[in-house]
Amino acid sequence: MKKLLFQLDTDPAPASFDVVVAYDSGVDHVIPYAAMTPEKAGSLVEGVIFTRAPNQKRYTALFIGGSDVAAGQELLAAIRGKFFGRFRVSAMLDSNGCNTTAAAAVANLANGRLLRGKKAVVLAGTGPVGQRAALMLAKEGAEVTITSRHLDKAEQACGELEQLAGLPFHACEARDSASRAQAITSAQIVLACGASGISLLNSDDWQQHATIELLLDANATPPQGIGGIDVKDRGTIRFGKMTWGALGFGPLKLKLQRACIARLFEQNDLILDADEIYSTAKQMASAGMSDHV
Repeated sequence: MKKLLFQLDTDPAPASFDVVVAYDSGVDHVIPYAAMTPEKAGSLVEGVIFTRAPNQKRYTALFIGGSDVAAGQELLAAIRGKFFGRFRVSAMLDSNGCNTTAAAAVANLANGRLLRGKKAVVLAGTGPVGQRAALMLAKEGAEVTITSRHLDKAEQACGELEQLAGLPFHACEARDSASRAQAITSAQIVLACGASGISLLNSDDWQQHATIELLLDANATPPQGIGGIDVKDRGTIRFGKMTWGALGFGPLKLKLQRACIARLFEQNDLILDADEIYSTAKQMASAGMSDHV
């Protein structure tokens, strides 16, 4: 029985990255759909749940991608609404890599240490990865602040996360390097989740900082989001702080995405979203699976 993965992308073109990772996960065929909406999903879902016999449905799965996490969430909700009884297949949400990237980042930060009570600042944290990372940090017990160049965007992100998780988040306007340096004044954890090639923090802002313990930069494109961190840093000690670059935690992100896609074909009723993907990431990090692609 062939393993079929239907890639439902909310963007005009399906992400080639997700197609490659799916094949590397052992999928036999990836069937991509672009510009997918909840309205369009109905007939497609019916097609995948009514075809194979009950004991064969686990060989069909759905992967939800695209750059808009909110659209991905709506699509997942619509898909789940079509399931009933044994007529269902496993599905995974990873719009813009939000869940796997954030999970790999926070799993590295939390591996072997408690984050409860720590102050964490997610710089430029209103995007997909930043919001998911903030959510995972808060669930670890950290006190989380999200920065943005525009206060209303940070407040909106915090409000949505508070409604989702029932946990408090703090919004902070940080328009330039000076204000971002001010935002991390009492932080122990700093994550940079800005757009590629955008510098968010200078090296002088953190290297002699009194409270910072952990820094992670999710930007792989020069210049780095956090100056003074190398893109290949993997728990590297710099100025008494532990640092990660995008290529340092990237191997865990790729392994995690492959592992989660592979899990979709173990049963026909698995839903992988932020919590489930983060749980898998923590297990992999603890088992020492964060090295090498």
